Amino acid sequence: MIDLHSHILPGIDDGPGDIEASLALAEAAVETGTTVMAATPHLRADHPRVRPEELLGRCREIAGRVAAQGVGLEIVPGGEVDLIWAQEATDEELRLVSYRQAGRDLLIETPYGRLPPRFEDILLAVAARGFRLLLAHPERSPTFQQHPERVAAMVAAGVLMQITASTLSGGGRRPARKLARDMVRDGLAHVIASDAHTTASWRSADLTSGVAAAADLVSARAQWMVTEAPAAVLAGEPLPAPPADPPARPRRGRLRRLRQRPG
Repeated sequence: MIDLHSHILPGIDDGPGDIEASLALAEAAVETGTTVMAATPHLRADHPRVRPEELLGRCREIAGRVAAQGVGLEIVPGGEVDLIWAQEATDEELRLVSYRQAGRDLLIETPYGRLPPRFEDILLAVAARGFRLLLAHPERSPTFQQHPERVAAMVAAGVLMQITASTLSGGGRRPARKLARDMVRDGLAHVIASDAHTTASWRSADLTSGVAAAADLVSARAQWMVTEAPAAVLAGEPLPAPPADPPARPRRGRLRRLRQRPG
């Protein structure tokens, strides 16, 4: 599986405090089936130690330590980009925090509070600079929870959506879980990621519980959201068509009533 959202780099944001904690996070990811993890530290004013020009070197350092431990995890550079930071960043800075520093795909952080005015306009202005955008954890936004039609409109405009695995599987608040499940069910979610910060259960690197929860809703599409879709993002290529799910079966009670209805 491919995890496009993690905070595995040590000592620069709110992820692991040291290299040992980063290695533990890498081991935990591999134990649950992850083979590729994007290091996406916060790019915003309250994390000044995250510097775009240093990210590749930091990724190579942790990747070397992971390999030396015999852990089979590929770590690729990226960033979780705050919209205010993105507006002020140069094109080169945005390239350095894009996936694989390829200048094609950006992970944009959804604000935790209510969305600022003209959020979508600002988002699409960043996209107009030549990037495809993946919006991180939109299900946590109170604004989107109250107005899910805004999520659908952004997807129609070409924005991709990343749902957090632990939210799907029951973690976090109920409105976030409901929106996450609705997005998966309605085909508005493209990627499941961990947003891993530590090995603690609520911030873990385990994708499997989220994939299982998604499979209860869209059995064929669930694996696609941690394999083919994120692989296309890392490659900067169009997402392949998701597999089609079989038609939903009538609920047992409804089926019994239909059978008992006189012809």
